[in-house]
Amino acid sequence: MKLTLKIWRQKNAQAKGQMVTYPIDGIDGDMSFLEMMDVLNNELINKGEEPVVFDHDCREGICGSCSMFINGEAHGPDRLVTTCQLHMRKFKDGDTITIEPWRAAGFPVIKDLMVDRSSFDRIQHAGGFISINTSGNTQDANAIPIEKIDADAAFDAATCIGCGACVASCKNSSAMLFVSAKVSQFALLPQGQVEATDRVLNMVKQMDEEGFGNCTNTGACEVECPKGISLENIARMNREYLAASLKG
Repeated sequence: MKLTLKIWRQKNAQAKGQMVTYPIDGIDGDMSFLEMMDVLNNELINKGEEPVVFDHDCREGICGSCSMFINGEAHGPDRLVTTCQLHMRKFKDGDTITIEPWRAAGFPVIKDLMVDRSSFDRIQHAGGFISINTSGNTQDANAIPIEKIDADAAFDAATCIGCGACVASCKNSSAMLFVSAKVSQFALLPQGQVEATDRVLNMVKQMDEEGFGNCTNTGACEVECPKGISLENIARMNREYLAASLKG
């Protein structure tokens, strides 16, 4: 395939960025999107030009670091996949593809298509954990009875990989789907009840401090999420937050 790529180039968070057009040829439909980017970067390097910076790691759809906004969609036109699992057969010969970074105050640009998502780490540090007594008196988790429906819902919430597609898809740059998934995976389990009140209050507080917006109720986050995290988690987090606020 012959394609025209319009890619956002930006030296750092303070620099003014711009879209730069690159023609590319010889792209096979079985290539992944990142393999196509590798082909482009090889061409740029051979020409003595600076390659496009983009984030990636496992390339197996697990880590979520391959965050790209492709033709106005987080991770591109496919569903329930990350950018690294998006294949070029989703595009046609002659297509123009626009590639941008996540755009949110909480995700400042590092360079080109790579953004700083450490704000998600700080939200996790604020409450996304369970304190365990490791003195030798810990109870075996398998000995605690849990309703299957709750266990399944907790596992579904825990599949969130923190890629930030929900933020990139939301017109308010809301991180509520991410935060609610992290709150839900503990709120649904007895092990998470000890710190439930502090957890939701602290995580929501940190989310606000990072500059993420409020939920828009449009559902774009769930549609674009590569793991299909449900909006039900946002409703659950709102209930948890209300209950915690009344206790406080």
